[in-house]
Amino acid sequence: MSSDMPGTDDIAIRVSNVGKCFQVYSQPQDRLKQAIAPRLSRMLGRSPSKYYREFWALRGVDFAVRRGDTVGIIGRNGSGKSTLLQIICGTLQATIGDVQVRGRVAALLELGAGFNPEFSGRENVYMSASILGLTREEIDSKYEDIIAFADIGDFLEQPVKTYSSGMYVRLAFAVIAHVDADVLVIDEALAVGDAIFVQKCMRFLRKFREKGTLLFVSHDTSAVLNFCESAIWLDNGVVRMHASAQEVCNSYIEFCSQEVYGDAVKLQSRQDAKRSAQADAGHQVDRDTKLELFENIANSDGWQSGVASIDSITLCNEDGEPISAFHGGERVLLRIRASVNQPLDSPLIGFFVKDRLGQSLFGEHTYTYVQPPMKVAGGEVLEATFRFTLPMLPNGDYSMTVSIADGDPFANTQHSWLHDAVLIKVASPKLRYGLVGVPFDEVSMRRIGGGR
Repeated sequence: MSSDMPGTDDIAIRVSNVGKCFQVYSQPQDRLKQAIAPRLSRMLGRSPSKYYREFWALRGVDFAVRRGDTVGIIGRNGSGKSTLLQIICGTLQATIGDVQVRGRVAALLELGAGFNPEFSGRENVYMSASILGLTREEIDSKYEDIIAFADIGDFLEQPVKTYSSGMYVRLAFAVIAHVDADVLVIDEALAVGDAIFVQKCMRFLRKFREKGTLLFVSHDTSAVLNFCESAIWLDNGVVRMHASAQEVCNSYIEFCSQEVYGDAVKLQSRQDAKRSAQADAGHQVDRDTKLELFENIANSDGWQSGVASIDSITLCNEDGEPISAFHGGERVLLRIRASVNQPLDSPLIGFFVKDRLGQSLFGEHTYTYVQPPMKVAGGEVLEATFRFTLPMLPNGDYSMTVSIADGDPFANTQHSWLHDAVLIKVASPKLRYGLVGVPFDEVSMRRIGGGR
């Protein structure tokens, strides 16, 4: 792997005609034969035999990534994604071709890579960070921040082999987040993290994108669409498509659907077909879905200035009764209470709900509805009430971010900002499409005449 990079200065990664071939043996003794027999054959002047078959995990992979870009890599299992990432990171040697990377690379690949299972978490932090190029003094200066980010408590002094997969990812990600890397490579390892930690990682990655280059591998095309400017689709070790994230994900989804349907259904792209529709969401409650809320203010990340603070968040039914379990589709009241310690000229209270990847689904603030601005003195308590129809959320984990600021939506000072102030768990037996579901007044189908 080259350390210097020819060409334009804005290229962070260049992969040139890379191929990777693995030797696959039918039985263990064939490895011994391959190690000995070809040498003997050559000594006797005979043509050596092969006791293995070749498997090309990658063939002719060629692309470049500009500095500051976020590129998604998608493809089915076995398509060569992890092999490509390992070659880019330098932990695997390409059979043919060349990879050139500019800057320090940090990677979170498959579980088990990078840490010694017999070492404690503390020892692995120092070992991993030193491998990534940090000096002992640099690691010492960042150590407390790494530990705070990982948040694994007393397990820090235990051997890594005793960790759960989630704890392992916490520590591994905390290390790569603090080594001042120029290029980050993230494989599917984040999929095993809990919702709160994944959101913490996503906040870090969004901030990292402002200055660094990111390769992001995921089977979740919605995450790639939300997170990446462009994407690469690998299929059987070959780059099938390299274009905008939208184009690649659309083609990949169509391809996967066709694979499922087989010859029974032939899918055709309809890129020129455009539809527009409006729907008035009715007041329909989905009784099959259970949506539970858990207040998490005491454990939430964020900041506060001391001028004002969020005290409580309560979701109530339409009659104002606090309830911890809902269904979706019903009318609700969200009440956010805040203490004001110093005078505010234009207090603004707001919230937004995020999915496990940190994508904002919906939210609102008081500024638009409370005019003129309500001046408040120190020592007062504010309560903001939001009345709305609860969306129908797909199955999964969500969270709510809540804040109080002084100013307007365009120029304000945030005095209390709480990530994950409320945790939301949705259990639904129904398959829903998109990020949120909407209630439909009617869905029907009828015959209108003969076919052609």
